[in-house]
Amino acid sequence: MQTLRSHDQYNTTIYGLDDRYRGIKGGRRVVLVNPDDATALGLTDGTYTDLVSEWKDGTERRAPGFRVVHYPTARGCAAAYYPETNVLVPLDSTADTSNTPASKSVVVRFENAR
Repeated sequence: MQTLRSHDQYNTTIYGLDDRYRGIKGGRRVVLVNPDDATALGLTDGTYTDLVSEWKDGTERRAPGFRVVHYPTARGCAAAYYPETNVLVPLDSTADTSNTPASKSVVVRFENAR
């Protein structure tokens, strides 16, 4: 999963709940999933899921209650807004040279919303 900004956002300052770039309206707790991947995973457009990151330390990092949006992302990839998904990024998952958080490459699984 990659984290991204919406149209109405500057860094972590959020000015609105609509993203005209991607046609998302009325909320930011969304996960964009390729329609074929979503079908294979049993994720219907509009249903809710929890995002749980996978990392070698065994710590559960969960972002609950994200609305699934079928979106033409690359197969095997998903995307969601930050800072809502910052909780999924392990502190020791960093870029080799800059040591910045690797928030463009977070391995996640989808679980039924609690």
